[in-house]
Amino acid sequence: MPRRLLILGSTGSIGTQALDILDRSEEFELVGLSAERSWQELLAQARSRGVKRVAIADEDAAARGAESWTGGEILRGAEGLIKLVVESEADLVLNALVGSAGLGPTIATLGEGIDLALANKESLVVGGELVTALAQATGAQIIPVDSEHTALHQLLSGQPAGVVERLTITASGGPFRGFSREQMQDVSVQDALAHPTWAMGGKITIDSATLMNKGLELMEAHHLFGTPYERLDVVVHPQSLIHGIIQLADGAMLAHLGPPDMRIAISYALHGGSSIELGIEPLDLVAVGSLEFEAVDTDTFPCLRLAREAAIAGGTAPCVLNAANEIAVHAFLHGRLPFNGISEVIERVLQQLGSQPVRAFESLYEADREARHIARQAAAAMA
Repeated sequence: MPRRLLILGSTGSIGTQALDILDRSEEFELVGLSAERSWQELLAQARSRGVKRVAIADEDAAARGAESWTGGEILRGAEGLIKLVVESEADLVLNALVGSAGLGPTIATLGEGIDLALANKESLVVGGELVTALAQATGAQIIPVDSEHTALHQLLSGQPAGVVERLTITASGGPFRGFSREQMQDVSVQDALAHPTWAMGGKITIDSATLMNKGLELMEAHHLFGTPYERLDVVVHPQSLIHGIIQLADGAMLAHLGPPDMRIAISYALHGGSSIELGIEPLDLVAVGSLEFEAVDTDTFPCLRLAREAAIAGGTAPCVLNAANEIAVHAFLHGRLPFNGISEVIERVLQQLGSQPVRAFESLYEADREARHIARQAAAAMA
């Protein structure tokens, strides 16, 4: 019997690749789709796959979509996303939403006891302990949709307790690897979006350019695998062929190698941690020849340092960091902030708000709102 699958963020990079995988498989029944505002593409996806219920987060886009589609139901806004999750009767939800907007659907999914294929790393960055506690309470699985965390998930599978000493996440270094901070001051949006190895959405690509994505991935790994931050490392590997490394107690290291193709991670999550044939050409190690590694320069790329500091501080600090980053990246993408201003905005907001205890999800939503307000002011002052 096919598994009932709901895809949130189906018009984005992860979502469209997931649909490509589904089109080659008969293992799933697609029961719903969502998009932020790309209603025309969303409805085309729904029509071609017989989906009768979708959600559109942007109210104006949802209204326009409703005018042109009589073949099903369109749910609107953040509430519509939650309703789509709760009423879908899905066996698996792929959360490929971008940013903290993915937290609500993650909570709804896990709260219903539905397994979660999680591409929205901000859910764990912002929600952390509360999200993982909810999964444990309901018995729902969280399976990462990320090349680095898929790699670590596979490497850790079957390892006995106590033998793994360290986890290492690799970073391509982004388009500005080898630059000085002065050289990055006047880089353009187009420069920052020119990622050397991965094809991703705009916000994620900028996070890769600042190395903020690696800071978020450290937090994600901490919550997914229960690993203390002092045992989590990041190393620059510009070829993006090794995606994760674990170090064992005896000094041996196990590495996960593969092509830089997100379909591998997406398929692994959709198929419950199993590897299936995808038609992807495997690596030719002779052609690769050698593998390169470099230390991360956190003076030039302070976002990674800020993320680690916020992670160790805990409480609301990761939520504040994430909210400030989203505002700063948006300002940069729209020409209202220089590239180096992204980290400067984040640092100002963290210094002003610090970290407060998290007692419930409402504490996080309140911290998020306050951080966004201060970040907008800081970005405007730098414009």
